[in-house]
Amino acid sequence: MPVNPDLVGRAFEPVGPYLVGREKVREFARAVFASNPVHDDVVAAQDAGYRDLVAPPTFAVVLQQLTLDQLLASDDTGIDFERVVHGEQRFTSTRPIVAGDELTATLAVTSVKTLGGNAMVTSESEIRDADGEHVVTAISTLVVRGE
Repeated sequence: MPVNPDLVGRAFEPVGPYLVGREKVREFARAVFASNPVHDDVVAAQDAGYRDLVAPPTFAVVLQQLTLDQLLASDDTGIDFERVVHGEQRFTSTRPIVAGDELTATLAVTSVKTLGGNAMVTSESEIRDADGEHVVTAISTLVVRGE
C-alpha cells in the first residue's frame, strides 16, 4: 500500500507530560558529545542564567520520537517501518529545554510527496511547556523507500 496522501493535516493526540530529568539531559549530552558545562553542571547552568541543566538543542528528538511512534503505529498510513529512513531534521526553538520542564508534544503531518517511487512524509512535533508556552518545534522528513 502506498503512503496515504490523506495524512496531510492530520494531528495526533498530545503526548505527555514528559518531565525532563537532569540525568536524561546529562545522558543525551554525552551521547551527542555536547561538552558545554551547562549540560552537566547545575551551578554552571545557573551561573549562565538558567534555572537548571540545559538540554542540547537536539534533545527535542526525544519527545518527537514519542509523537512519531503514533504515526508509525497507525494502520491507515501506508508507512512500512521496515522501509523508512530518516531524511531531514530541523528545529525552531523559542527557548532551550531545561531540566524540570514538563513538556507536551503534538504531531501534525504537514506534507506527503512522492518522488521517484519513494514517499517523503514531513511532520512537525510542537512541544509546549506546562504553561502552554511554545518551547520548540521539531520538523522531520521520513523517506519511505519504494519497492
